[in-house]
Amino acid sequence: MSKRRIIAILIALVLTLAATAMWTASTIERDGDPDAIVLDDSGSEVGASVEPKKKGGNKVVKVLTAPFKAVGRLFGRGGDDRNKITRMTEKDAERFESVAVTRVEDARTVKRDTSGSSAREHLEAGRELLLNGAYSEAVSELSTAISLDPKLTEAHNLLGVAYDKKGFGERARDSFERAVKLEEDAETLNNLGFALYQNGNYRAAVDRLKRAARLAPADQRILNNLGLAYCRLGKVDEAYKAFTRAGGPLTGNLNTAKMMERFGREDDAIRYYEAARQIEPNNSIALRRLADLYIRVGRTADSEAARAALIIASNGTVLVTPGK
Repeated sequence: MSKRRIIAILIALVLTLAATAMWTASTIERDGDPDAIVLDDSGSEVGASVEPKKKGGNKVVKVLTAPFKAVGRLFGRGGDDRNKITRMTEKDAERFESVAVTRVEDARTVKRDTSGSSAREHLEAGRELLLNGAYSEAVSELSTAISLDPKLTEAHNLLGVAYDKKGFGERARDSFERAVKLEEDAETLNNLGFALYQNGNYRAAVDRLKRAARLAPADQRILNNLGLAYCRLGKVDEAYKAFTRAGGPLTGNLNTAKMMERFGREDDAIRYYEAARQIEPNNSIALRRLADLYIRVGRTADSEAARAALIIASNGTVLVTPGK
C-alpha cells in the first residue's frame, strides 16, 4: 500500500473520530432533551419558544464570551444581576406560585396590592429576565404577574418556559396547559407539545404540535418538535416530512438519519444519509456518519469509499452524485 494511500486513510480516520467525539460530546453534561440537543447543535430550531426572540448578536461570540460573563457574575459583577437570587428549589417555586401580592388594610382585612407595578409590567420584566437567562428571577416576576392577572396568557406561557429551563418539567407542563386553556395560539401549543414530548407523552405531543403547525405552517421550531415526537412514535416517514417542511430535503434527510442513528436503527440511518448524499454528494456530515455506519453493518468496502470521498470533499474536489 502506498504512503499516500495510508496517509489518506489516516486523515479520514481522524476526521471520523473527531466527528464521533463531537457527536457524543454534544449531549454530555447538558440540560434538556438529548435528541433536541442534537438537532439544536446542527442548527435546527427546536424546543420551547419565547417571543419576541432575543435580538442581535453573533452566536459564536456569545458562546465564547459566556464563560467570562459567568465568572464576572460569580465575583459580584454583572450590573443589576448582582443582588438577585441565583438558585431556586421546588420549595421556592411553590412559594412563588402561592404567594400573591397583598396589602394589609387593617388587622382583619388583607387585599391584593395593585397600586404598584401592573401585571403587564411584571410580565415584561419576567420576559426580559428569561431572555437573559435569569430563570429564578423570571419565575418570581411571572408568578407575580399571574397573581395580579390570572388570565394573562403570556405570563402562564413564559412561566412554563422558565420552569422548563430550571428543570421543573411537571410545573412547566401545568403552566403551558393553563396558557392553552386561556388561548390556543401556535406558541403556547408548541410549548405544551414539547413539554408533553419531554414527559414521554408522545401521542399527546403530536396532537398539540399538529394543531400548532396548522396555525403556523412555516414555523421551523414547531415542525422540528413534531418530527422529534413522530420519531419517538416510530413514524419515521412522518418525521421526515416534518423535518423537511422545517429545513428542506437535505436537512430533512440529515435530521431523520441522526435520530435513526441515535435509536440504533443503522439501516434506516444509512438510508437517509445516502438520500442526503443524493442531494449533496460532498456533504461532510453524511460522509462521516456513513463511513462509521457502514463498518457497523459489515459493509467495509462502502466505508472505505465513504472515507475516500470525505478526503476528496475536504480538498474541495466536486464529487459526482452516486448513481448519476
